[in-house]
Amino acid sequence: MATAGTVHSGPASSTVGSTGTQKIASLEVLGSSGSSQTIKKTIGHRGLDPTGETTYKKTTSSALKGAIQLGITHTVGSLSQKPERDVLMQDFEVVESIFFPSEGSNLTPAHHYSDFRFKTYAPIAFRYFREMFGIRPDDYLYSLCNEELIELSNSGASGSLFYVSSDDEFIIKTVQHKEAEFLQKLLPGYFMNLNQNKRTLLPKFYGLYCIQAGGKNIRIVVMNNLLPRAVRMHLKYDMKGSTYKRRASAKERERAVPTFKDLDFIQDLPDGLLLEPDNYNALSKTIQRDCLLLQSFKIMDYSMLVGIHNLEQAARERAGEEVADQRPPPSQGQKSLYCTAIEAIQGEAHGKGAVDTEDNMGGIPARNSKGKRMLVYIGIIDILQSYRFVKKIEHSWKALVHDGDTVSVHRPGFYADRFQKFMCNTVFKKIPCKRLSVTLQNLYTMALSLEVSGCPDIPPNTPTHDVVTSNSVETTLFNSLLGSSKLATTALSVRFVCVFRQAVLLYCCIE
Repeated sequence: MATAGTVHSGPASSTVGSTGTQKIASLEVLGSSGSSQTIKKTIGHRGLDPTGETTYKKTTSSALKGAIQLGITHTVGSLSQKPERDVLMQDFEVVESIFFPSEGSNLTPAHHYSDFRFKTYAPIAFRYFREMFGIRPDDYLYSLCNEELIELSNSGASGSLFYVSSDDEFIIKTVQHKEAEFLQKLLPGYFMNLNQNKRTLLPKFYGLYCIQAGGKNIRIVVMNNLLPRAVRMHLKYDMKGSTYKRRASAKERERAVPTFKDLDFIQDLPDGLLLEPDNYNALSKTIQRDCLLLQSFKIMDYSMLVGIHNLEQAARERAGEEVADQRPPPSQGQKSLYCTAIEAIQGEAHGKGAVDTEDNMGGIPARNSKGKRMLVYIGIIDILQSYRFVKKIEHSWKALVHDGDTVSVHRPGFYADRFQKFMCNTVFKKIPCKRLSVTLQNLYTMALSLEVSGCPDIPPNTPTHDVVTSNSVETTLFNSLLGSSKLATTALSVRFVCVFRQAVLLYCCIE
């Protein structure tokens, strides 16, 4: 393993924190040899060392990944020795700490990194939360610690560092001091609400940890992974329901899979993503409930992350073997409960309108206005933003220069309402249920009166949905029937009556 060379061995009680994400041109970092080296291309706390390796608060990514896996292995192992019990309020305030000297100790193994201290927040509470979503301790350990964590390159402009477990189950994100502090305060109420309703688009937090290294605190949170790597995302959007500066930058567009924003979505998909009525109603209800919860906690500035997998484009890519060597092996499916988009919105209804795919990763079936079939992967992200004084000042200043209703930083109630309306009216739309004209309804009634026994439920020659639309059904059948002046006579064959009735039932939403 690579040597960290970025952590001083010294007092283990250092609690120096950092709350800022100031952009700077370079940092001085003390290497393992004691020589001064320059880290360039720094965004917030994230940067690159002279070898090109990612760093975070002067600690190399390889050292950070190693510390995370050593710490989680120890804390989960020691926790398994404690008997299971109900969670108490004081459990949310517990912080356990263990020191990892490089030479090892009676409790910790020797390692190739510099000394560090590993803190675990609310271990009993998080264990209960993991069990609530069907995550067993051995599965949690296997996912996070059996193989090397994978660093995500497209980590955005926040300065955070992201890792994904090798089985696609979990995301690890570095968070700022204020975000970690807010999550600690949020936990009791958040856990209570998610315990009552597990079907949610809100992030599921499975662990909160802190690595103290070289006088710096690196706080991380373990969450559910929204976008499985085994499913190629042809489009990706981060949307807030705002229009002020909500367009992807030129630099972002140069990425292999850019993360677009609200105005980009409106331009790319002006008619939105069309969902089946049952899925749309379930999604709308889930968004409404989640927004109400976030508003009650005075949370704002969150986003909806939307990943779109185009099934027909994926089929063409497989046929042409364009991405055969780039895609990871097919996933066996995520282990935790209610972790996929389709499960999050409809629970036991999963599968009713599902689309069969080679990976069965639980996306929500959708179509665009041209009828192209898609799988949509969604979740609400970045919820650790409280509407504190600094946010009030930020919104007041922006409102003086721009339309106050268009900026993303807003009071929680207004933000939740705007977010919900944008998602349910602009991003997601219900596939319309066509109403029959009065003439066609009358014809349907007349045809129904001619029904005879033995009429098949669905005639073999009934046209497919891709060929016949509700408009073409109405036009074709209306013209055919109009050509016969004896609608109520035997001249209208039983066969035609059956076709007419089933076509109306199937394509014009008569039930």
